[in-house]
Amino acid sequence: MSESHTESGLELHTVYGPQELDGWDAEQQLGEPGQYPFTRGVYPSMYTGRPWTMRQYAGFGTAKESNERYHQLVAAGTGGLSVAFDLPTQMGYDSDDPIAHGEVGKVGVAIDSIDDMRLLFDGIPLEEVSTSMTINAPGSVLLLLYQLVAEEHGVEGGQLTGTIQNDVLKEYIARGTYIFPPAESLRLIADTFAYCRKELPRWNTISISGYHMAEAGATPVQEIAFTLANAKAYVQAALDAGLSVDDFAPRLSFFFVARTTFLEEVAKFRAARRIWAQIMRDEFGAKDPKSLMLRFHTQTAGVQLTAQQPEVNLVRVALQGLGAVLGGTQSLHTNSYDEAIALPTAKAARLALRTQQVIAYETDVTKTVDPFAGSYLVETMTDEIEAAARELIRAVEDRGGAVSAIEEGFQKAEIERSAYQVAQEIDAGDRVIVGVNRFTVDVEDPYEPLRVDPAIEAEQAARLATLRAERDQAEVDRALAAVQEAARGAENVLYPLRSALAARATVGEVCHALREVWGTYVPRDAF
Repeated sequence: MSESHTESGLELHTVYGPQELDGWDAEQQLGEPGQYPFTRGVYPSMYTGRPWTMRQYAGFGTAKESNERYHQLVAAGTGGLSVAFDLPTQMGYDSDDPIAHGEVGKVGVAIDSIDDMRLLFDGIPLEEVSTSMTINAPGSVLLLLYQLVAEEHGVEGGQLTGTIQNDVLKEYIARGTYIFPPAESLRLIADTFAYCRKELPRWNTISISGYHMAEAGATPVQEIAFTLANAKAYVQAALDAGLSVDDFAPRLSFFFVARTTFLEEVAKFRAARRIWAQIMRDEFGAKDPKSLMLRFHTQTAGVQLTAQQPEVNLVRVALQGLGAVLGGTQSLHTNSYDEAIALPTAKAARLALRTQQVIAYETDVTKTVDPFAGSYLVETMTDEIEAAARELIRAVEDRGGAVSAIEEGFQKAEIERSAYQVAQEIDAGDRVIVGVNRFTVDVEDPYEPLRVDPAIEAEQAARLATLRAERDQAEVDRALAAVQEAARGAENVLYPLRSALAARATVGEVCHALREVWGTYVPRDAF
């Protein structure tokens, strides 16, 4: 990486002074914390009253194993859980489906039915803990399972707080766990907005994610530009479905990465808030101040963790977490130092949480709001990132919007170009990665990773066989038929989905029922 440019390719001066802010209007560019354009944060007092929600992303193997980890995290003081699902669950397949072979429980927890969801949250006070679920194409399905289990615990929908990621557009760009074509995916997301407004009013219906695009190689400017372009598509889809902007926009949330390039990350978060506030006010006519707020969760940059000298990742994560806090995040997940090697051990997960607690309770960054306000460098960089991101958003709009640009392959190509440049810089030694291409050691310290038992797949298959033998199959068949009837028409599909899941239909079965009506997405470059 050149010392004279930021990650986004913007020029970086050796010294910044008053001349950089010549003509800069603090009232217009900054305003007050908690007020338009929200550059300084979405709440007036930010962390001076209470810190951000401290989340830890966890989920592996069976629901029982993940439940044990959740209890450990709650006991350690976490205020929010973030659930990782295995790949078959993310793709809407049951654990006994042939396509799931070898992947069950590997990168997250396997959830096939309401029985698994009961185990996953057994003994967890759902009325007290905020739960985030990283699930996209079948996001509504997992949310409904969560609601059904909460109701069994006596917790009403109005008490539940949390987020489903539910952001399928970025899956077409950077990650690949999509199921349905874009139009049908947007239909399901709009139905989720409407359902949650009535049934789960405190739930964040979507977490529009730049994180995964950043992990694929997007620069900070690309990250926020493509994320906000996707967000515009979701807002428009909801409006086209007949919803009023101020009825759903306050529950929109975002998900960004925090890299080790500390100053640019702080500026990125401030620029993103300002752009979104203007888009919602001027382009979509939102009136409710909450509709203008870009509330976001942050995860430290997994892609920047190294398997070499993994303990150095503790330093990286601390810096990344501090950047997220100084950038004004509403919740934070700090990665465990061993995640470049395997699923985190319990000790590593606890250390990651302790990192947040040190920032919150041992530093002074929570004692004042937006301490970088007025900084020559940060304000200049905020303005420059804003201008570059707006230009990239216009490039998406010029191609007909996010969906059309996705189908053209525009965002994917831009991100791949940036990722390739970074790889070249690392290989050439121009970009220093401590422990990888500089400051290496001849022998690494031994490390014993957490391993997932391969017997999990057989156990999940046995649980599914028992479920199918015990349930009322005729009731399930009727419920799945009702799901397909709603999918063919204009009815909100979440209500028949909830009935099917309550009848113990599986995640794979309800997703397959929708596949039969809506089809599956095949990217253009697959031909």
